[in-house]
Amino acid sequence: MDAVRLIVTSRRALAMGGGAPEILREVWQAQALAQAIGSRLAVAGPPELRGEALGLTELAGRGCGVLDTPRLAAGDLRAAQLTELGDARQALLCLGGLLGEVGIALVGLACAADDEATYWQCMEAIDAADESRDRVRDMLRKLAEGEQRLSEREAG
Repeated sequence: MDAVRLIVTSRRALAMGGGAPEILREVWQAQALAQAIGSRLAVAGPPELRGEALGLTELAGRGCGVLDTPRLAAGDLRAAQLTELGDARQALLCLGGLLGEVGIALVGLACAADDEATYWQCMEAIDAADESRDRVRDMLRKLAEGEQRLSEREAG
């Protein structure tokens, strides 16, 4: 499945909400998907993105690591369903939106947390999601700069 379709699926699942366990499972799924997309971009993406994409992979991996690994049925791990990136820019735009929504969901969860462990788990996951989103923004900026340089060369 292509990256944008998987991201849309994750956004819908996150929007459905539920209790803390369901939200944390969807946050974990989103970070795992960001990690998979980062890995794909690092290996086969535009050359100007490869270093940033590797950084995204590491940050998203940290985002998964601060959360308890959810129990998922075979085939439910969205990141494992990633078969193609499609348009890198579109995938990154959608991924940035997903990571923003992850941060918002985690803030709500942290504010409603009944226990300190959940609160701090949310706070660490918020940091990881924000850093991952910043990395996505950096990659989008680099793509735009590369496109601008190419346009200038073609025009000049």
